[in-house]
Amino acid sequence: MYSDTDSNKCRVYGTDDLIVSFDVVNVQWPNRKDAPPNKRWAHQDQDPERPGFRCLQGLVNLNENGPDDGGLVLMRGAHKISEEYHTTFKDEERIWQWTNEWYGYKDTGLEWLKERGYDFEKVCLKPGELVIWDSRLPPHYNVAPKGDKVRMCVYTCYAPASTATQEDLIKKKAAFDAGIGSSHWPQCLQSVKWTAMRPDGTPCPANRDGPKNRPQLNEREFKLTGIPYIRASA
Repeated sequence: MYSDTDSNKCRVYGTDDLIVSFDVVNVQWPNRKDAPPNKRWAHQDQDPERPGFRCLQGLVNLNENGPDDGGLVLMRGAHKISEEYHTTFKDEERIWQWTNEWYGYKDTGLEWLKERGYDFEKVCLKPGELVIWDSRLPPHYNVAPKGDKVRMCVYTCYAPASTATQEDLIKKKAAFDAGIGSSHWPQCLQSVKWTAMRPDGTPCPANRDGPKNRPQLNEREFKLTGIPYIRASA
């Protein structure tokens, strides 16, 4: 959706030398009785102290995703006043975050945005559709399905390979080789090995250290991992 008609270059970045995140798969079952309610957790996935456009976040939708099927909820266009927002609320105590590249919104901030004409909307998608947004996008979160369809998507985010250091790329290779995921940031800023847990707090017996089958990547897919950009001397 971002390709020029006469080239393969991404319109946003002006280059086709992109790397992609090793992100998670989101599976949400409807009508669960063994899980806490999915309350609104409005956030953005970019450090407000590092403003400006830095990353394209996105997801590939896998199941039919209508109004009652759970999924992405966001404030369309609110990234346009991101810097104004964070200047206004810079002295407000922040919600705890596990990384600076995450910012949680309080009700005071949500009301401020609503007063300026921004409000939440649920994004509906067909299977196989890709939605991409600016990582500065103020409040977004997901909701659980209320109908009878399972919500399934894969988060997949993009950045120019030039934005990753050699150290970043070496970390990405190690994560790829070990089957370890990373955050929304393709530069592998945070690597995480998730352990699925059962409702009683014990590890799910289906946990494993890697995929059943190692991915078979073509040349383009291999470049997206960032591994080919590692210099021989690094």
